Amino acid sequence: MISYRPLWETMRKKGVTQYALIHRYHISPGQITRLKRDESVSTHTIDSFCRILDCRVEDVMEYLPLAGKSAAD
Repeated sequence: MISYRPLWETMRKKGVTQYALIHRYHISPGQITRLKRDESVSTHTIDSFCRILDCRVEDVMEYLPLAGKSAAD
């Protein structure tokens, strides 16, 4: 599963708030909700966050294998 946990830490380190994302960078509140719920978002959204935060993809998202699941499942 994809987790966006690194995003929140990167935002904290860079001093970027959710308010700034919405009002300064015009990120939709719906996209932020999807990220909070670890739901899928487009690569365009990931690209936008990397640009805004001046960071790498791994500073926004990480892959977490599901316990007990293999790649063939």
